[in-house]
Formats: sequence, C-alpha cells, structure tokens
Amino acid sequence: MNENLDHILSEAKNHVSSAPTKEELERLRVHYVGKKGVITSLLHQLKDLPAEKRKEMGARLNDVKVNVEKVLKLRQSELSRKDLEEQLANAPALDLTLPGQYSTSTGSLHPITRVMEEFIQIMKRIGFSVATGPEVELDYYNFEALNTPEHHPARDMQDTFYIEPPILLRSHTSPVQIRAMKNKKPPLQLIAPGKVYRADYDMTHVPMFHQIEGLMVDEHISFADLKGVLHYLVKGLFGARPLRFRPSYFPFTEPSAEVDMQCISCRGSGRDCRVCKSTGWLEIGGCGMVHPNVFRHVGYDPDKVSGFAFGMGMERIAMLKYGIDDIRSFFENDLRMLEQFSC
Repeated sequence: MNENLDHILSEAKNHVSSAPTKEELERLRVHYVGKKGVITSLLHQLKDLPAEKRKEMGARLNDVKVNVEKVLKLRQSELSRKDLEEQLANAPALDLTLPGQYSTSTGSLHPITRVMEEFIQIMKRIGFSVATGPEVELDYYNFEALNTPEHHPARDMQDTFYIEPPILLRSHTSPVQIRAMKNKKPPLQLIAPGKVYRADYDMTHVPMFHQIEGLMVDEHISFADLKGVLHYLVKGLFGARPLRFRPSYFPFTEPSAEVDMQCISCRGSGRDCRVCKSTGWLEIGGCGMVHPNVFRHVGYDPDKVSGFAFGMGMERIAMLKYGIDDIRSFFENDLRMLEQFSC
C-alpha cells in the first residue's frame, strides 16, 4: 500500500502542477481529496486493517492528503496571479492625468463654531484670554456665588437640568468667571466660551446652546469701559453700528442692561421689518457692572476693585450674522443648510 500511496502522491503533483485552468484544478481536487476522492476512499478503508497497521497507514495517508492539498493551494495561487496578469495586459491604458469622475465633499466649520472663533479672535486682540470650566457644575458656582441664593426668583429665568442637587448642568458660563476669580487676583480680563443648558425649546431657544461671557476686573473699571469693549466687539462681528443699552436686571450685576444693536436689515428705520419686528433694534446680549456680593464671594474687596461682565448667545449672533430664522436649524444636521457655509 505504501508503493500505491507514493504513486498517488506523485501522480497528483504532476497533474495538479500542470492544470491549465481553475476548472481543471477543481476537478482534480474533487478526484483526490473530495468526499469520494481517491485519498478519502483509502482513509475509509483503514477500519479494515489490523490495529497494528491502522495507525501507521493512517499517519501516512494523512501526510499524503496534506501534501496534495498544499500543491492544490499553490497551483490555485499561480492560476489567480496568471488571470490577473492577463486582465492587466488586456485592460485599456489608464490616463492618470484625467480628472476624477466623482467630486468629493468638502468639509467646513459649523456656523456656530465659525462665529465663536471669530468672537474669540476679536477679544484676544484687545487682551482678553480664554478660560474654560466644567459643564457639569455645582449649585454654588452656578447660582450661590453669583448672588442668586436658593429660592431667589431670578433662578426661574435660568431653569436648568439637575442631575442630583447640588449637581446640575450649568445654565451659563458665569461659573467659569467665579472659578477664575477665586484662583487669580486682579487685574483680570477673560472670556468664557462653552455649552450651557436650559429647559427651553422653540424657534429661538434650545435646551443646549453656546455662550461666551466676558469679564474685566481692575481698579477704576467703569460702565464706559464696558461700552467701549462692546462697541469694539460688535464692530468686529457686524461692522460699525449704533448700540442701545436698556436698563435690566441680573442678580450678579448692578447696574445691569440689555444690549441692542441697530437692525442689520432695516438699518434702524423699522419700516415693515420682520427681522427687528419694526423696532429698528436687535437684542444681542446682557451686561452690567459686577455686583459687590459676587466680589465678596471670591475674596475681592468691592471697595478697591470694580469690573464689568457681559454675555452673548452664539446661536443668536449666528442667526443675525447669517440670516437664519430658526435656531433649531443649527442642530438638525440638514446638509442643505450646513453646505452653505462650505469654503
């Protein structure tokens, strides 16, 4: 039987190595190692051999089968390479200088990101640095240190999401100002950009939005300094235009004001203007002089230093800058809207 196995192995190697096609190679595989192949049949006959011969012949048959399968695999690889070479040889010439058939999409910054970066660069030019802080905050930094104690009615204006009191999602970036003042003595000049959270959802409000707040603290800081900074900022964002400061209330500033700028559509005339609702003015943020109680919370002496703070929602600024009438458009991932800002 050993001589017969040597003959089968030699015959298989010769036939397989000279197989001209993959079809012929498959026929040879079935003939030798298929379910009813020559070698498979001999393996089935092992049960008829004496026990002392069965182990020796089993090992020999298995060795022959492994060798035949190895030769089959090698020839399969050779025929595949041959087919590829023929395809390349017969393929039409490829002109690498031709333009591509399909255009690729060009990414761009989100409009809110563009506005925030523009805002930051404008403020950096006049000496403001960027400060950041956690979005998951403590009640102390979000309210208490900002002169808004528990049960203060002003908390209703900034209704936010509580994780487990006193832990909450910050409703403004003012906590960054508190943390900065606790870590650094005056003079201080910073802006605090980031995401904030409030329980609102309509055409002009969303539960998560972006805000940048500014803070300047030093000796002899006045409301005139605040007005000068805001005029410079608005000029950089929208071009030179009049501003209006309306008395308002914020618990962390005194006096406080809402900041309006001349309407970018009707230029202040108000005639049938849907953008400003015929008022001639557009609200862009809030501001005021830092309240003495806030200074006391951070260890500053309100008799020695003064300061101002202001804040603006970046979605509001982007809506005015790019003529977008629904704040929810920023977060719906509609490529038709976002592609307008591709460069």
